Amino acid sequence: MTFRKAFVPISLVAAITVSVYSCKHDGVAVGTDLLLYDMATVDTGFVWFKFSDVALEKSSGSGHSEPKLRTRYNAVAAAMLDANGRIQEGAQFPDGSLIVKELLENDLSISLYAVLYKKADNPDADANGWVWGYLNPNGTVRTPASDKGSGCIGCHTQSGHIDYMLMNKFYP
Repeated sequence: MTFRKAFVPISLVAAITVSVYSCKHDGVAVGTDLLLYDMATVDTGFVWFKFSDVALEKSSGSGHSEPKLRTRYNAVAAAMLDANGRIQEGAQFPDGSLIVKELLENDLSISLYAVLYKKADNPDADANGWVWGYLNPNGTVRTPASDKGSGCIGCHTQSGHIDYMLMNKFYP
């Protein structure tokens, strides 16, 4: 085989490898992203917003494109819910709180997991101690935790939020 014949396939493989591994979005979850994915895909031990797993229609203030959603809280976060399953006014979620928003298609299949995990000592935590995750149901990453919610915080700090949560505002 001549150098030219060998060089073309090798160059093509190298170019594909570089493009796959240099893309920061939609890669397989590792590190903090894998931790968030693993926690989000466990569906036991959670409390649903308003104690109901019924899919809600996307709110007018949502930055997510999916038409439906459900939001659930681990036991630590659920301690901040009131008797009606809504977030207590003025609540500050404690370390260890996990909130999973399942973003759903019209057929109720999960399109994405939007995850907030309060873990102030995590290197991917934002200034308020939250680790943000945006994960596909197949275990790939839509937006990495290392972005520290930079694409989410703008909406999640609008008036009426409670420690970044907007469920009470849009689903009273």
